[in-house]
Amino acid sequence: MSTVLGLAGAGLTVVLKDFIVSFLGWFALMGRQGIRVGDWVEINGVRGEVIEITLLRTILLETDNWTEAGQPTGRQVAFLNQYAVDGTYFNFSTSGQWLWDELPVFIPRGQDPYPLIEKIRNIVAKETEGNMKQAEHEWQRVSRRYGVRSYTAEPTLNVRPTDSGVVVVVRYITRAQERAETRFRVNHAVVKLLHQGGETAQPAKRVSAPAGVKP
Repeated sequence: MSTVLGLAGAGLTVVLKDFIVSFLGWFALMGRQGIRVGDWVEINGVRGEVIEITLLRTILLETDNWTEAGQPTGRQVAFLNQYAVDGTYFNFSTSGQWLWDELPVFIPRGQDPYPLIEKIRNIVAKETEGNMKQAEHEWQRVSRRYGVRSYTAEPTLNVRPTDSGVVVVVRYITRAQERAETRFRVNHAVVKLLHQGGETAQPAKRVSAPAGVKP
């Protein structure tokens, strides 16, 4: 009888493993480093807003890529809570909640790109100055606490030459929930710059790179 009960218990443990681990994952999610309803998270490559957390499942309202529009797709995605034990998840609504966003700008051939690049850098630095200082302050506090290397939040520029011109990609720091607002301000300021003095530069996403040229 003890052997039969032992085998039956082992079989049930194997069959119910996912549910048991998911139940334990719920306790991990309820901890200080867990997630809450309303948080912006990424679970197994799916991004979205948490709308429900049960004993066994986490349900997200999916959004598209946050480097693009970042709008809800209308789909609800459910995950067993076992990802909190044997998987990986990212929470962008914690005290850090910082994201690196990008702004690509295309400068056609025949224009001197260097004056525009410097002006674009200054515009982005001005529009994101508050976020930059606050992010660096938080990162320095974490660095002192855990003894890790501190990082800078200053905007960076990457210049990519193509056959038809130059693509300038500006990366800047922003809060996850303020990404759309920050992007609007930066885009508005850069477009205003490009139209001053009859500039003809355009956003890079509107221009297709020639064949054989990596974007």
